[in-house]
Amino acid sequence: MTQEELDALMSGDIDLDEAYEETELSSVGEQKNEEEKDLPKTESEHQPEPDTYRLSAMNNWPPPPTDDNKVVHQLDDVTKESEEKASEIFDLIEGISNDLGKGEKEVKSVQSVIKNNVELFSTLSAKFPHVEAFKTQLIQNNEALENLSSILEKLQDGGDTIMNIMDIMQYQDIHRQKIERVINVMRALSTYMNHLFSGKIDDSKRVGSAVHIHGDTSTEDVVSSDDIEALLASFGQK
Repeated sequence: MTQEELDALMSGDIDLDEAYEETELSSVGEQKNEEEKDLPKTESEHQPEPDTYRLSAMNNWPPPPTDDNKVVHQLDDVTKESEEKASEIFDLIEGISNDLGKGEKEVKSVQSVIKNNVELFSTLSAKFPHVEAFKTQLIQNNEALENLSSILEKLQDGGDTIMNIMDIMQYQDIHRQKIERVINVMRALSTYMNHLFSGKIDDSKRVGSAVHIHGDTSTEDVVSSDDIEALLASFGQK
């Protein structure tokens, strides 16, 4: 210690506790850095970089606040993408439903023609029973009419299924609203906590916390009153 530092100490300009703490923290930090260089890092001690971090139940530290890990940010993306994809699905379903409706109209139109053919060949077969062509056409038109009835039934079943799908898809909007409710609650809690822990003094202007307070058992090697008196006595001898 220089004469200037000793004079400042005797006049009260230097806080001996703070000077000692800074010296001890510096020496301890240097010693710890040297020890860490010599010892290999274990998996639990290794802190992954934010860019390479992957969330896992085995990690014992919270993920870095990147866009990929921000909770509300991720939920906002989910609701937005979910709404967009649901809209696309509804458009596709509506197109299929319209095609099925057109198919039903076309089948019914063909059915009308086939029914007329059945009536015609039924009459011809009755008047000219010896003509095999009339009988053959009557049989074929009856089979075609049955096939058309089966096709029309499948188209109608497909339309009913489409309506059921659209009803089920309505739950997607309900899920989106539930997620939005969760987001609003989380944002309200965040705002409340910020107001709850707010202070009048800016954090940059606050004094540092003491390394050791009377009664603490977690800190060691703290200078005692006897050590201070011995140090002052040694200064006086010089």
